[in-house]
Amino acid sequence: MNARFVPVIALWFLAACTSPLPKPLTVLQAPAGVSPAVATQLDQGNALFASQKWAEAEQIYRQVIASQPTLAEAHYNLASALHRAGKTVEAKKHYMEAANLAPGNKVIWDAPPLRASSFNDDLNKKSYLDPKPY
Repeated sequence: MNARFVPVIALWFLAACTSPLPKPLTVLQAPAGVSPAVATQLDQGNALFASQKWAEAEQIYRQVIASQPTLAEAHYNLASALHRAGKTVEAKKHYMEAANLAPGNKVIWDAPPLRASSFNDDLNKKSYLDPKPY
């Protein structure tokens, strides 16, 4: 094999072994059955999020949560805005609240802290209570 193709092949293998890029944070639309005022407010927050105005979007999402505390999409969107603003501890709380309010929503359960198994790290550790296979 020609020696100049070895680096090209090595780079190709290296690129093939890299992990996929993380999914970008998205925001959710208001579900059916929500009042038009709340849906409009959530859309305003989503527009601010798309414009990368995290603080302004955060304020709008907090207003939506104040009027509709059980709206999982509002908690998820607030968590996404907080996550982008670097407030990861508070973001995790709202990701968890969204997951609790919408247990079957795949988009919510694919959120960064829920997907990355940071909450489940301790589940994989061995305990002294585990049976010992001899």
